[in-house]
Order: sequence, then C-alpha cells, then structure tokens
Amino acid sequence: MKYLIIAIVLISSLYFLVSRKPQEIKNYDQFAQCLAEKKLTMYGAYWCSHCQNEKKIFGDSFKYVPYVECTQETKLCLDKGVNGYPTWIDASGQKYEGEQGLLGLSKISGCPLP
Repeated sequence: MKYLIIAIVLISSLYFLVSRKPQEIKNYDQFAQCLAEKKLTMYGAYWCSHCQNEKKIFGDSFKYVPYVECTQETKLCLDKGVNGYPTWIDASGQKYEGEQGLLGLSKISGCPLP
C-alpha cells in the first residue's frame, strides 16, 4: 500500500512537470523605451549575476534600456556614485541600488507594464 501511494505521487509529479506549458515570453520593447524616455539608466557589470537577472527579464527588449557597463566606463560610474551593481539612476540623479525587477522599475519610472 505504501509503495502504491509513493508510485502515484511520483507519477503525478512527473505528469505535472512534463505537461506544464512554457512561460509566455512578453515583449517589453515599449516598457524599455519608456524607461529610456524617462532617462532611467542601469549601471552594471558583465560579471554581476544580479545585473544578468535584470537583463534577462527584458529579453531582447533590453537593447532599448539605457545601460552603462562599469567595467568599461569606470570613471563615469565612480562620478555617478555607483557603489554596487546593478544601480539604476533616474534623470534627477536619484539612485536605486540592487535588483528592481519589472514592477519596481514601473513604480520608479511611472512606465506601465505590458
């Protein structure tokens, strides 16, 4: 009886994992372009896992996000007071440190999410 229950749980779990639909990838072009219009810029580094997470959520739309690679623009990042990655800086100079995610960036910028 115990083995039957374990088998049912395993089969159910396997079915759930196999039958899941892949998550729909949204197009964030307009959202990313809105961030650019609002002059919200991400300062980061290629080796930063948190920066990679921020880039990943945008997919191909990240090409519209203003981005400064601090390993190449060290002086600019120091002048802006970037102490950690990622750091988002708006047009007024306000800094937002760490991963913000789409919802956080929407709140900061006023740009609507798709």
